[in-house]
Amino acid sequence: MASAARLGIKTAAVPPFSMLSLEDNPERQLLRSQKYAAEIFKQDPLSIKAPPIKKPAKLRIGYFSADFREHPVTRLMAKVFKVHDRTRFDVFGYTIADSKFDTMQARLVETFDKFKDVHGFSNQAIKETAHSDEIDIAIDLTGYTKDGRSGLFASRLAPIQINFLGYPGSMGADFMDYIVADSFLIPESYHTYYSEKIIYMPHSYQPQDDGQLIDHSVPSRFELGLPEDGFVFCAINRSYKIDPQVFEIWMRLLKKKPNSVLWLVMSNKASKMNLIKHAQRQGVKAERLVFSEKVEYEKYLAQFRQADLFLDTFIYNAGATASNALWAGLPVLTKSGKSYTSRMAGSLLNAIGLPELITTTDEVYESLALDLAQNREKLNRIRNTLLRNLKTNPLFNTERYTRNLELGFEMAYDFHWQGKGPEHIIVTDKTSHN
Repeated sequence: MASAARLGIKTAAVPPFSMLSLEDNPERQLLRSQKYAAEIFKQDPLSIKAPPIKKPAKLRIGYFSADFREHPVTRLMAKVFKVHDRTRFDVFGYTIADSKFDTMQARLVETFDKFKDVHGFSNQAIKETAHSDEIDIAIDLTGYTKDGRSGLFASRLAPIQINFLGYPGSMGADFMDYIVADSFLIPESYHTYYSEKIIYMPHSYQPQDDGQLIDHSVPSRFELGLPEDGFVFCAINRSYKIDPQVFEIWMRLLKKKPNSVLWLVMSNKASKMNLIKHAQRQGVKAERLVFSEKVEYEKYLAQFRQADLFLDTFIYNAGATASNALWAGLPVLTKSGKSYTSRMAGSLLNAIGLPELITTTDEVYESLALDLAQNREKLNRIRNTLLRNLKTNPLFNTERYTRNLELGFEMAYDFHWQGKGPEHIIVTDKTSHN
């Protein structure tokens, strides 16, 4: 771990995303991003165009993404694009990576005011396109993740540039002005770990699609390979997020709770065999691990209804997956740390009104998981609270979220129009609860 701590800081730059799941240290994550940005984007920062004399009647927002297709980030954002207030905003989408045209992309083509495929363009050509479109706020939905082209933002696509949702952390780049967060995700005392100024959303940083359908036909436990009467701990999450520390806790829970299983995702055969091997080393039989297969999205959501408790990973929490579980009515137990990635699920639980499922130590996480597994009445009370809060709490209210996001965008632009630099922004929820 000592050598890993030096990687990308004392050594040559490394892709920052590759290190997010290895340690809960936002200070070192920032240093890695800063070193990466300095080495990869070597040009001097470009000056920001002077604000217009007259404030625009409508702001032009440009969303840039390599993932305008079936993808978790796009799933979260799709309805936000649709419900943006067109009396105040023109909304542009720019796809910056070659991707297969699918039903999601077809939906986006109809949703944006203008949707442009610029993946084959040079950075300079994309910059000229954004300037020709007179984009006021450029939003990077990909960041340092797969197929990202953050170099576009180094050339200053718009007066305001925002790191949002796709890359879960600071980009460490002086050309990114803001990051969208909330007071749980990035507490005020953690400002120093982010090079961007923060747009604080009033509830959660994460958008949702509150129109997302769940298949009405829930597969039986037998069909899913789960025990009919046993307890199902669900940890359907990316395998790279599972570290030895949390896996050992899960194995102890299986041994302490008879007739229970751990429900995982079938990422690939190698990861499946590796997890089984480590379970067996800790005295847990292979059949106690059940692996889900990939299915259509609505069916995937329905499957969560056959689980009893979602067990979160630590250093890199479930993000979109945690919101999927909650939307399906499955309680999520998390442990929160210091970094963006280790606080994502806690942000969601606060916004849905279940802060009692946020723990901060291994011991409390393990003891609460076992308590809920052994106390069906207590777990049912939590599940019933979740089901009620889905309809009343702000997490799954897309229009309310979007109105608040728009306020943040307008405040950011106002600072620019007034000739000021970026400042931290606190968005006050002014929308109704309907």
